Amino acid sequence: MDGPTTTTALWGAVVASGLYHGVNPGMGWPLAVSAALMDRSRRSLWRALGALALGHLLAIVAILLPFGALLFLAEWQRDIQIGAALLVIGLGVYLLISPRHPRFLARVPPSRLVLWSFLAALAHGAGLMLVPIYLGICRSVETDTGHAAAADLMTGNTGVAVLVALSHTVAMSLAGGAFAFAVYRWLGLKALSRSWFNLDKVWALSLVLVGGISLLTLHG
Repeated sequence: MDGPTTTTALWGAVVASGLYHGVNPGMGWPLAVSAALMDRSRRSLWRALGALALGHLLAIVAILLPFGALLFLAEWQRDIQIGAALLVIGLGVYLLISPRHPRFLARVPPSRLVLWSFLAALAHGAGLMLVPIYLGICRSVETDTGHAAAADLMTGNTGVAVLVALSHTVAMSLAGGAFAFAVYRWLGLKALSRSWFNLDKVWALSLVLVGGISLLTLHG
């Protein structure tokens, strides 16, 4: 792929994965609907969605920032991206074989939505999914590594990590918020049990797909 085309595709993957995470009830938007229905307040819906978004953002940042701080990232970026892509594919295959939800999430009180969202994003590999995409974006940024100071390189990578996390979380919040509002305003939680389909397999396959696409972009 050409450089600009690859970069556009990678940023598109960041937004698309965020939209998918937002639609996926496993990322928590039904909890926001439940809170609003119990409190009989639309404000509770927005507060809960905000808490879920914050937890998700913190989880993404916690995964991506360490990569931005690696001094040897420029030299070993391709190898690290290959390893991250294979790890994402492996997680997807594992979830296809053993599609069990982490039990510890059930022990986190619904009132602690930030913590719940943070742990859910980590447990489902939401942050891990973005690592090979993020590394691909960093590789597409032209940097004179022979003359660039290490601090400048780290700052640039960290800035990209934060922008990836924010873009992904905004997309997730918009998609999840739209579904949550529709269920709260018109459908009700019972509609989920009647009409919603299981996204666990789709999620696992998406991890494999993202890892595969990341490996393909390495040939660009």
